[in-house]
Amino acid sequence: MTQQVSAHHLSRLAYLYVRQSTLQQVLENTESTARQYALRERALALGWSQERIVVIDQDLGHSGASTADRLGFQRLVAEVGLGQVGLVLGLEVSRLARNSSDWHQLLEICALTRTLILDEEGLYDPAAFNDRLLLGLKGTMSEAELFILRARLQGGILNKARRGALKLTLPIGFVYTETDVVVLDPDLQVQASIREVFRSFAHTGSAFTTVRHFRQQHLLFPRRLRRGAHQGELVWAEIEHHDVLRLLHHPAYAGAYVYGRSRTTKTADGKLHIQDVPRANWVALVREAHVGYISWEDFERERVTACFEQPSVCSQAFFPTTRGTCALAGFDPLWLLRRTDDGALSPAQRAAYHPRLSVPEPKHCPGEYSLSTHSWARSGSSRWGGAPGAHDPRSPRLDLGSTGGSHPASR
Repeated sequence: MTQQVSAHHLSRLAYLYVRQSTLQQVLENTESTARQYALRERALALGWSQERIVVIDQDLGHSGASTADRLGFQRLVAEVGLGQVGLVLGLEVSRLARNSSDWHQLLEICALTRTLILDEEGLYDPAAFNDRLLLGLKGTMSEAELFILRARLQGGILNKARRGALKLTLPIGFVYTETDVVVLDPDLQVQASIREVFRSFAHTGSAFTTVRHFRQQHLLFPRRLRRGAHQGELVWAEIEHHDVLRLLHHPAYAGAYVYGRSRTTKTADGKLHIQDVPRANWVALVREAHVGYISWEDFERERVTACFEQPSVCSQAFFPTTRGTCALAGFDPLWLLRRTDDGALSPAQRAAYHPRLSVPEPKHCPGEYSLSTHSWARSGSSRWGGAPGAHDPRSPRLDLGSTGGSHPASR
């Protein structure tokens, strides 16, 4: 199994690859790092001189699950492919790669360029069948070990989260005490700002109007920096629409502990995508877990009201058919767009076109609904309380000629 080192191998460089998965391991697992550097002695014993041993340690603190962020491993593969390397050294297979595709790519290139591989247990020639088989099995076991470690870690996290005991990053307005108890932010200005958001939304029923209220009154909204040199510091800035919606949809403001509201997936290009998860699929939702700013009943009512400002919900509820002339069949669009002076839809409108949100009743609609963009837009309002099929004489009619047919009420 052991391949004798030849002059052909010694004429090329020996590359020692050193890696730790996290910066914490770099700081704490110093013995493991020292063992990896000590492999230079094995290369010296095989005949390489000190100056012909290249150490690649720029991947310290990077996971071996992928080569996306491992510039050191990419450099190693490139040098092997160019025929510059006679020996690749790694303490174990898991240091080089924990992904089968990356590992077998390295094996294939080493076999083509007649490059040897050395770990703590022996010396291998990837061009030899038995050595290649053993290296392949080692790579498979290394990848399986990573999945097992992840499963154990994830299982412990989920079990702790279901009890409401997993410590999470808190939204603005909450802090942990020294004993990890969740309490309201001791800064009274922060508390007052958050309470004003809920008070304004309860009065207007519109996140857009709440933002306008803050800006008209020159009120700022607090944020805590999540990363960088000033992580944890409190800053004040103008409130945005997404700030209001974030408060309205986060159960923590009703005193609930929640875990699993979103999931992160990775695509083939290595990019991460965050997706919202339906409430029925949340991992944990523990009510009355800590102090809150509003009651659970108020939270549920305001969350439903806020749905009117989310096109992904409102467009499907109001327009089950979104293409062709059928999108306008069966109702008068002008009747849907009518609002009262304060922006409210009539109970008949809510019941007819959004029955799921009829209890509790949304107080207000943020503006007019655009048939072309399927989104709400702020605009002036005129009081009107008509029924389906009737038109407000003070408002212009929609031009339905572009739909390819006449209005159903006129047939």
